[in-house]
Amino acid sequence: MIQNAYPLIIGTSLLLGGVAGIVMHRSDFCVVRTFRDFFLFGQTYMLRCLVLLVATTMVLFETARQFGLLANYPFPLLGPPSLANLCGGFLFGIGMVLAGGCVVGTLYKMGSGSFTSFLAFLGLIAGSVLYAEFHSWWLPFARATTFCPGKVTIPQMLGVRPPFVVASVLACAVYPCRRWFRKDAWKRRSAAEGYLQPWCAAICLAFIGTLSYILIGMPLGVTTAYAKLGAYAEGLVFPEHVAGLAYFRASTLDYLPPFGAVRLTGGAGPRLDAITAIQFPLIAGIVCGSALSALLLHEFKIYVRVPLRQGASAMAGGVIMGLASRMAPACSVWHLFGGLPVLATQSVLFLLGLIPGAWVGCRILVKAVVT
Repeated sequence: MIQNAYPLIIGTSLLLGGVAGIVMHRSDFCVVRTFRDFFLFGQTYMLRCLVLLVATTMVLFETARQFGLLANYPFPLLGPPSLANLCGGFLFGIGMVLAGGCVVGTLYKMGSGSFTSFLAFLGLIAGSVLYAEFHSWWLPFARATTFCPGKVTIPQMLGVRPPFVVASVLACAVYPCRRWFRKDAWKRRSAAEGYLQPWCAAICLAFIGTLSYILIGMPLGVTTAYAKLGAYAEGLVFPEHVAGLAYFRASTLDYLPPFGAVRLTGGAGPRLDAITAIQFPLIAGIVCGSALSALLLHEFKIYVRVPLRQGASAMAGGVIMGLASRMAPACSVWHLFGGLPVLATQSVLFLLGLIPGAWVGCRILVKAVVT
């Protein structure tokens, strides 16, 4: 066992983030496209890719668990379901559509030069800090609406072993995936140089998430780092106020990493801890990986001149996403790429809120931004 697991965690997060940034940039794979394309244009292609990603991740996670490669199952930061997951998911759906990207979609687009994504990134930080102001009010609601205490996943709630439920869910997913394959519905025509088919990106992201789970102890996640960045910035101006906020004082992460001998802790407060080691390198990796991909393809360009409505929408959407990711808690990537494959009930509720939220976001986008 490693006494100091931080170098391994930092290096792994940076590397996986870099690969993820390249993959997402080459395929333009973003969760917001999945729902926006469906609600605005009736296109289901990205929905199919999301189903493939979740199903592939589910197989990889369960295989890794059977071989004893997952030190923490379910992984840290998951808890029993609450109405907070549903409400947070709904608000997150609105925000990601208005922002034009999810939390990691914002990062890879920003890395390739998108100014609107940079505005959304600033909004994410601001929204995360805003949540800290009423955390003491929201937390009692989340606790009061929690049900099935001590039960994190659907198999735990049903009292059955995970393979049985996983096999049942996969059986439902195999038929449509096979049908789409027969119709050659996975490939997209594109003349763009270096284009990566989104279905290939889905499989790559499933492997990246699995490697993160095996080596770090949890799948991809970045949103606590946004709150931490905001806490650092606010602390420069109002240090006493930041120090007095309960949300920034709390330590939400406490776990033993897969190859570590010492438990690691972390939270959203302005301090160097496990969250810093896990999420900051991941963010840097995604941005740098996307920038490298754009440079290699001669596509890197900073687009500063954007319509006022579009810029305002991106900023507002980022604020809403940052706020919602703390209310839920966590984001679309954490829940859809990580929680849903282990059948976490929190993630199911998040998705049930995300879908109508994305629909509302599309309606707002059409009426207030596009027109």
